[in-house]
Amino acid sequence: MSLPAQPRAATGAATALPTAAGRLLGGMGLQPRKGLGQHFLVSPSVLERIADAADVAPADTVVEVGPGLGALTEVLARRAGRVVALELDAALCEALQSHFADHPHVQVIHADALETPLDALVPASEPYKMVANLPYYAATAIIRRFLETAHKPSVVVATVQREVAQGMAAPEGKRGLLGVATQFYGSPRIAFAVRPGSFHPPPKVTSAVVRIDVHPSPPVAVPSEAAFFALVRAGFAAPRKQIRGGLANALRLPSTEVERALTSCGVDPTRRAETLSLEEWAALCRAGTEAGWSL
Repeated sequence: MSLPAQPRAATGAATALPTAAGRLLGGMGLQPRKGLGQHFLVSPSVLERIADAADVAPADTVVEVGPGLGALTEVLARRAGRVVALELDAALCEALQSHFADHPHVQVIHADALETPLDALVPASEPYKMVANLPYYAATAIIRRFLETAHKPSVVVATVQREVAQGMAAPEGKRGLLGVATQFYGSPRIAFAVRPGSFHPPPKVTSAVVRIDVHPSPPVAVPSEAAFFALVRAGFAAPRKQIRGGLANALRLPSTEVERALTSCGVDPTRRAETLSLEEWAALCRAGTEAGWSL
């Protein structure tokens, strides 16, 4: 999957640190921590484009994960009615709290986005958007957690590794497990690429900003989300095998039984998992549940 062509301003190297980033990095002597996968996005043009991609407006509440040096937080604070930023690094969190002390609509919380109760961040009656420059090692887990929570964001806009963005937005016929999982919850698209020079320190990979418009409810009917994802994970356990054999092995079922279920759903048993549509996975989940499969 190719990325959209990019204007030079969106992908060029950052020439100066924004206000918050410069103060925290230089004035306070804070440095990126390799153990937390910190690559701070500091290109002003890219930061503005991220906010553009999320359509951040004065009426919006935005949850930011990993504000780091606060460069994106400053952009969001200028545009949004409320910003809730979750920072895992205690030193950075303290510095950000001081920096934004005079901005009552900005709340910086020392928390791990993978563990903190998300429903405590924004009232259930209040819509919100999630916008973030995510650490590569935790990006998919963090996005999945926001998509799976009861009070989902209306939009997710995140900077992730380019290959992860491509997997999320993969077209029908080429969807891996990540694509199926993401598109069950929303409609993803790649907004633009971000080159290493836009970060401090520059990573060794190219990044991309992905936007996911979250569905109010799943686009396909399934007995349960747990059963659906158990089936999909089983289907991708051996992605190069025919779906018949892969599912039979993973679920410990007779291949003839799996073949019957596939055929009843109009799925050729010799196809591979990546070729199945969301509708076909959902139909197979319903058929398997009716047949008593352990999902």
